[in-house]
Amino acid sequence: MALKKEEVYSQQLGKVSASQYAKFIVPSLLGIILFLIPVKVDGKVTIVLGVMADTLMAAIGSYIPAMMVGVLAIAAIGSLFAKIAQPSFINNRPMLKSLFQVEWLWVFLRVVGAVFAALTLFEMGPEAISSKFTGGTVLFDLIPVLTLWFFFAALCMPLLLEYGLMDFIGTLVRKIMYPLFKLPGRSSIDALASWMGSGTVGVLITTKQYEEGYYTQREAAVIATNFSVASIAFSLVIAKFIGIDHMFVPFYFTVVVAGVLTAIICPRIPPLSRKTDDYYGPVGKQIDEAVPQGVSSFQWGMQQAVEKASKADGPKIVVKKAIHNVLDIWLGLIPLVMALGTMALIVAEYTSVFTYLSYPFVPLLSLLQIPEAAEAAPAMIVGFADMFLPAVIGSGIESELTRFVIACMSLTQIIYMSEIGILLLKSKIPVSFLELFVIFLQRTLISLPIIALLAHVLI
Repeated sequence: MALKKEEVYSQQLGKVSASQYAKFIVPSLLGIILFLIPVKVDGKVTIVLGVMADTLMAAIGSYIPAMMVGVLAIAAIGSLFAKIAQPSFINNRPMLKSLFQVEWLWVFLRVVGAVFAALTLFEMGPEAISSKFTGGTVLFDLIPVLTLWFFFAALCMPLLLEYGLMDFIGTLVRKIMYPLFKLPGRSSIDALASWMGSGTVGVLITTKQYEEGYYTQREAAVIATNFSVASIAFSLVIAKFIGIDHMFVPFYFTVVVAGVLTAIICPRIPPLSRKTDDYYGPVGKQIDEAVPQGVSSFQWGMQQAVEKASKADGPKIVVKKAIHNVLDIWLGLIPLVMALGTMALIVAEYTSVFTYLSYPFVPLLSLLQIPEAAEAAPAMIVGFADMFLPAVIGSGIESELTRFVIACMSLTQIIYMSEIGILLLKSKIPVSFLELFVIFLQRTLISLPIIALLAHVLI
């Protein structure tokens, strides 16, 4: 008599040894503990990875800006030397070649980032670059946080990606994620890593998964632009700064509701809906979350996870890859954050570009009965430069309801060029600067009425 499919898979799982289960379960549990379990330390909700980053920040935080100026100088000089001299000791070593042999555009931005960082650190050159509101914000406030978060995230990320956890969770929640968001179930891990830890960590995970053949172009673009939300910890910082921390529960509830509804709508309209379902060329498709008929999601997920873990590289290779990821971020991404982030803040601080762009929001805010609409309008658009700028503008507004709306908007817009935007432009995910701006506007226009409605109800 032929065995049913579920009996076949049960037998296959029954043949899996304890050591094979352990290779999936132990690293995956460590990954969950580090990335996904919220912990409260000194009244601040974060994750274990965040505690590690904060601890190291307390110890060496004051030295990081100077250290990273040195790193940016190495990135700029090294990439210039590699492009011009074509030295064999770089070209013949895959790791060094991948770090320094980059396109001329990235070489230029590395040089600009290094120059901006040096001018800011030594308080030289034009004030527009070295001001505490432009280069100072990036070098002294943003880069230290990114440096340490990326250091620990890149080192520990294999625990989430390499040992079957994404495959197991993806299979279990696919029936929820696909109908709602047209995404594979494993994308829920990216979202959780963002909510509990950092939006930039969520993008890092998404980028890695795309480059390894687990997301299509459309899926990666959708996840990165809709699920890389700010963490609970940063949300509390925004709430305190803008003066609504006493309403944190309705505030974060509003952010979650608006974020989920926006994430349902955005993937169904251009430009995201026009992205192809092609996988990254060099690797091709590496995923199949569809559960065979007659097999339980748990059984299929467990089998997929154990198979993935059994194929994982040894500890030495995993550590080597993790170190390469850290160096790639420090040498390749941080210079772009310094260059493009400073440029974006210069535009925001020293020009009226964002003010002019915000004029159409004045009648919209008035229609939604948001007090001080003219004063609040720039906060609707300036977040494209940096996620903290709306809170800076909103902190001077008297109306509590308006400040509530601005704080919620600053967290649901997601596309900030000083962080998320630069990460995406640097990645292999096919999104352009113009597409990012369009998606930013879409998220703003979709989430604003939702947030305004909830604000009127809850306040």
